[in-house]
Amino acid sequence: MSSQTAKSPKIDAGYVTLNPTDLINSIRGHSRNKMRLARVVLLLLDAIAVGMALLVAYNLRFILPTTALFDPGGFINRAYYAGFAYLLIPLWLILFVLFRMYDPAVLFGGLQEYANAFNACTVGIMIVIVASYLDPSLLVARGWLLIAWSLSIFLVFLERFAFRRVIYNLRQRGHFMSPAYIVGANQEGIAIAEQLISAPIAGINIIGFLDDTMKVGEEVLPGLVVHGPTTRAEILVQRFGIERLIVATSGVQRDKLLDVFRRYMNSNDVSVWLSSGMYEIMTTGVRVQDVGSVPMVSVNRVRLTGPNIVAKAILDYVGATLGLIVLSPLFLVVAILMKRTDPGPIFYPRRVVGVGGKEFNAFKFRTMVVNSQEVLDDLLARDPEAREEWNKYYKLKNDPRITRIGAFLRKTSFDELPQLVNVLRGEMSLVGPRMITMEEVEKYGRWGLNLHTVKPGITGLWQTSGRSELTYEERVRLDMRYIRNYTIWLDIQILIQTVPAVLMSRGAY
Repeated sequence: MSSQTAKSPKIDAGYVTLNPTDLINSIRGHSRNKMRLARVVLLLLDAIAVGMALLVAYNLRFILPTTALFDPGGFINRAYYAGFAYLLIPLWLILFVLFRMYDPAVLFGGLQEYANAFNACTVGIMIVIVASYLDPSLLVARGWLLIAWSLSIFLVFLERFAFRRVIYNLRQRGHFMSPAYIVGANQEGIAIAEQLISAPIAGINIIGFLDDTMKVGEEVLPGLVVHGPTTRAEILVQRFGIERLIVATSGVQRDKLLDVFRRYMNSNDVSVWLSSGMYEIMTTGVRVQDVGSVPMVSVNRVRLTGPNIVAKAILDYVGATLGLIVLSPLFLVVAILMKRTDPGPIFYPRRVVGVGGKEFNAFKFRTMVVNSQEVLDDLLARDPEAREEWNKYYKLKNDPRITRIGAFLRKTSFDELPQLVNVLRGEMSLVGPRMITMEEVEKYGRWGLNLHTVKPGITGLWQTSGRSELTYEERVRLDMRYIRNYTIWLDIQILIQTVPAVLMSRGAY
């Protein structure tokens, strides 16, 4: 049974209970004790990382040939610096605590964790510098301090990154998961549950729903049912060891929501999380800020911010530049073959939607006859099977518009390669959601706004998951999954998986 769901519910005394095996599985990932152990292990690893930084800094400054790069002066005494390290390691750990580096709300969160580590290490070095000015007897080489500061940041970053990957892997297997209820089984609550189930690295194990409008035991998602109304939250939370109540604010009446907060606002065992109430745009994220002491929620205009933008830009521009250099001879060969076998232009500028809903021309090698629209209209008017296929997939498997060389270009995905130019122009990314026309945006329904928050990609989850064999609904789902779960590592993974998908021509036509 999946660690994300508790199946085989049965009704007992008006609320859901679980069979013994299912109950064990539902709390298998009970995280509180495991998180305590993880924090202890992390504390030891941090101490080792800081100690390594101080030791390597000493050797680089005073022992190894690199010492020639520094002022030959300085107080060189191994025992002195060793004793100094015994003071600095506890200082660093205290600073890590003060900067919330062991706070469960920050742990395994990526950028915030790194920012706190950088600030803590910097403050530690500043304390040493200030102390050396106040106490002239405190002799510390500046070169050693500089190296120790740099290495402590680097090694702590590296250690935290590796530890987080271990935790993510364990969460994929059902460990370090916090049992949670979704409060509100409306569309927003369902969307939140689906997202958290698809992203186990978030560490949330959805046990079921609390809802005041649905029957107890009513199935909301496969394996997930309504356990009871919000009035029975206290009983159910205690019974199943729930650690988090995730409230879909659009699915809970205001007085019921206040009752939940009154009960748990001072609880050390249960956290209450509120959704933004705007699940249709939940992929972009929101920011909460105080304006005149009034908490306001603002929606991010784009999905990626800060370092994510920089990392993705580097991957895009470096990858597109290298791709154009390496593939330029192939471009020339394709252009020559097209001119010899089919009259008309080499490139086809497809009008598609980009960031902010702005349209642009996405370049492709032309794979269809010049009068393709007329041919399509005629086919759809006289062939109901083709019309049904077009309405379902927005593509035709046996498309009469495609030229002979066009069929080869599509089969090998070579027709997409000119879009590397769009990447360099900042209109597209190497990896992203599938590019679509303005007319297709309507097919995305309430999720259409999310397409305006990221650049479309030359490849993406749809490319590695079946391409044209997918229904349009499946493509929409994959696009939303990519936008919601973006990381630079996901981009690299998709790029690697694209190679066999293209070589095998999986779903390409």
